[in-house]
Order: sequence, then C-alpha cells, then structure tokens
Amino acid sequence: MTGKQSHDRQLRTIGQSLEAQRINVFELSRQEDGYVIKGEPDKETSLLEMLKSWQRRLRSEGLDTALTFTSYDIDELDRQGRAHRTKTNRLPDFHSLPNTLRMVGSYLESKGAELIELRKHELSFSILSRSKFGHPEFEEKSLGSFYDLFVKLHSQRASSTRS
Repeated sequence: MTGKQSHDRQLRTIGQSLEAQRINVFELSRQEDGYVIKGEPDKETSLLEMLKSWQRRLRSEGLDTALTFTSYDIDELDRQGRAHRTKTNRLPDFHSLPNTLRMVGSYLESKGAELIELRKHELSFSILSRSKFGHPEFEEKSLGSFYDLFVKLHSQRASSTRS
C-alpha cells in the first residue's frame, strides 16, 4: 500500500482517472507499491466516437493492457484532483466512480481490513481483503449498500470543514 494515503483516498483518486477514461467495469489488484487495473472503456454510442476510439487503439497498440498506478502516480493524481474540486459544501454524486470507490475504501478501513483485489461490476463489487487478524475475506456488495456510509462520511467532512 502507499504509505501516506488511506484506502479511501487512493481508491477515489484511481476512480477519478478511470472515470475520465470511461472505465466503469474492471478488476483492480493491489501490488507492493500500487495497483493494477484491467478493464475496457465503455462502448461508444456514436459512429464518430467509434471511429475516434478505433484510431486511438491503433495508435496505442490496443486497450487490452493493464493500467498501473504507483504510489507516486496516486499522489500526483490526488494533487491534480484537489486543484479541480470545487463546492466542498454540497453533497457529491454518490454514483460517480470516485465516490463509490472512496466508499469501498472507507468500508475496508472501518473494518481494519487491507484490500487485496476488487472487481467492479455495473451495480456491485466483489471484494477480496485481508482482515485485521490476517484472514482472507470475500464479499459481494451492492452499490446501494454503501449509501448510509456515504451520507455519514459526507456529514463528518462537512462538520470538520465548518469547524
């Protein structure tokens, strides 16, 4: 794990990058100093977008390669993301990929668990983690199961910024 940052911040930052690349269904694996993600961008909806995507694939040797995020990458992306964030007092979009991944990270931290692997499906997650006692745990969680945690954490952040 990257030493300075928590799961929620790391995963939110990765989510911002994946969202920008339109990758919403993927597999994420924790590595010694970062994460590896395997996934494909969402399908294009217009003919023009399909042609642009085809040209990008030709230039970049396809999209089948995995994305790697090192601790340095995550720190840099987090800095860039903070510079673009505005309106800190409003309720963020629960369904955005960065926020859903942030909730998964917060959930793992609340249990004292360490992420091993995460599979993001359309409306759910498969989470493989290591418990605080060192035992592997596998869970299937719906996106909606994180909503109460999302509201609670947003309230805490809003309270701390007002103080």
